[in-house]
Amino acid sequence: MNSVQNKSILIFLLASIGLIAFPHINHIPKAVFAFFYLLLSWRFIGIWKQNWLPNKPVIFLLTVCGLALLYSQYHGVFGRDAGTRLFVTALALKLLEIKSERDLYLITYLAFIVAASQFLYEQSLLMAAYILFVCSILLATLVCLNSTKLQPFTALKTAGIILVQAIPMAVILFILFPRVEAPKWMLFNEKHQAKAGLSDSMEPGSISDLGMSDELVFRVKFTGALPPPPQRYWRGPVLSYTDGKKWTQVKDLRFRPILDKPVFTGLPYQYTLLMEPQDKNWVFALEMPADYALPLSQNANYQLVTLENPDKRTEYKITSYPGYNTGAITRIEYKDAMQLPGDPSDKIKQLVKQLHGFDSTSDYFINELLNHFRKEDFHYTLTPPLMEENPLETFLFETRYGFCSHYAAAFVYLLRVANIPARVVTGYQGGELNKVGNFLEIRQADAHAWAEVWLENKGWVRFDPTAAIAPERIERNINIDQLMPGGIINYMPADAAQAAFNWLKQSRQLWSNIDYHWQRWVINYDNKNQSGFLSSLGITDIKAMLYWMVGSIGLITALLSWLLLYQKQQAIDPVVRLYNRFCQKIAKRGLLRGPCEGAKDFAGRVKIKLPEKATSIDQITDLFIKLHYGKNSTPDDFKLFKKRVKSFKI
Repeated sequence: MNSVQNKSILIFLLASIGLIAFPHINHIPKAVFAFFYLLLSWRFIGIWKQNWLPNKPVIFLLTVCGLALLYSQYHGVFGRDAGTRLFVTALALKLLEIKSERDLYLITYLAFIVAASQFLYEQSLLMAAYILFVCSILLATLVCLNSTKLQPFTALKTAGIILVQAIPMAVILFILFPRVEAPKWMLFNEKHQAKAGLSDSMEPGSISDLGMSDELVFRVKFTGALPPPPQRYWRGPVLSYTDGKKWTQVKDLRFRPILDKPVFTGLPYQYTLLMEPQDKNWVFALEMPADYALPLSQNANYQLVTLENPDKRTEYKITSYPGYNTGAITRIEYKDAMQLPGDPSDKIKQLVKQLHGFDSTSDYFINELLNHFRKEDFHYTLTPPLMEENPLETFLFETRYGFCSHYAAAFVYLLRVANIPARVVTGYQGGELNKVGNFLEIRQADAHAWAEVWLENKGWVRFDPTAAIAPERIERNINIDQLMPGGIINYMPADAAQAAFNWLKQSRQLWSNIDYHWQRWVINYDNKNQSGFLSSLGITDIKAMLYWMVGSIGLITALLSWLLLYQKQQAIDPVVRLYNRFCQKIAKRGLLRGPCEGAKDFAGRVKIKLPEKATSIDQITDLFIKLHYGKNSTPDDFKLFKKRVKSFKI
């Protein structure tokens, strides 16, 4: 039976291709995904029902359908998405026209490309392990195609050995091969789906929508001690403009050059921040960032932004101070921080007057306002009631149930009515400590809003009205695992060190720690990180890098060659052992087989000296070649070969 018709090889190959394409279910359109698996299933059925396979006209029609499907899902000619869809569709169509061994090789190599394309979408450690597994199966398929006997488990073992032998070389190339950044003109723009996260505007309940999401936003590793929970404010967009319901950023931030330089006090916190991919160029630094490097910059609202593409995981080194004085307020800042959508209602004015907002100092009114939130019947909840009309007054005088965005917006609005400059700051507060890796994990559930008030001789000062209502929200993280829609808010234990640390939590943090180091040292190993790492080893220029790379590759090659050449002699193949016995019988007549002499050449030379044995010599030689080099031998052939060698006598 021809190898192309070998059902076991086809099953092996098609199963591996099905595994390779499966992770793309989230990356390619469902119609393209269904088209691929429809043709794959068709080819599976064709293993047993070959007459069901399509002929050339049908394959041409399917090709046209595939092209039409790609055109209907058109997202450009170049780039990640277009290329992936094209390769997946081409692989599906190629499966239906397997006619020769060459087609099997072509399909296998095309499957390797589809497997590698998965890394364009996801670079997690689990995905890397999965792709390594399916590539091992593909490699085993190639081993089967080049073996005399089809033994899938032996082929998988051989593929595993090949991969293990290739790992040292891959590590050397990964570490030492120069990282060259792609030119801007080679970066094709992709249309990415918007990522759910903190917005550049705030409405009542907008941040509470994130309150039940455990999606990771960034991780922070501190050089020294961690800041206490009340200081873990991660600064994001500053919102100064309001229409009475919605709060947004002001567009004109060109007053940055005329701001006073902040004066920092206290001990600094130095940390490394690893941002997850996002669709905004924001970097959430601990208040207040003082030292950072390109590509980071700071806008007029003291928010850090990156100049690079935010849609990839990036690491930043930042130094922040918990104590700071931003200095005097500019005219533009004052105007923005005093903006009101119209004349406040009588009820609002009466409340401000009641709290001595018009006849006392700023500090006194702020304390009175915080006490008002604290002592009156206000409640903190993730599911506040709907307040479509006059949300501010509805919250202050009727429902009194709200999330951090309600309290921050009401606090800033009332301060402005009392002629005190104030604005809303959004970002994240808190972060869960990963005790295995000793770093903080900040998730969407940690999204928060607070207020910033300008005070004489102090500059912009942070006030968090949420702390007056629910101080446990600031001191402890929300327990996302126990959150239920409409239910009460549960918090993590106050003393995390003494809290119950069950095996499930420990396993989760252990895996998070592994993933953190994978992202830092493997995925983020770019040109900058490579230069820093190699410099620490004394490799400072491209010439030294190439010398090290060539030398390391040469050393590994020599070591592998030695292992292959001087490994223990394995058990001799029974076919070879019988053929050697045949050669030994002929050697008794002084006819020795040369070390590099082929079986055919040896047989031709012997037949000249022993013409009476020519028929037996040809029969034994043909059987040996069929058994040792062919792919279609049978057990009966081996029995016949053994019988002829045994009966051969001179």
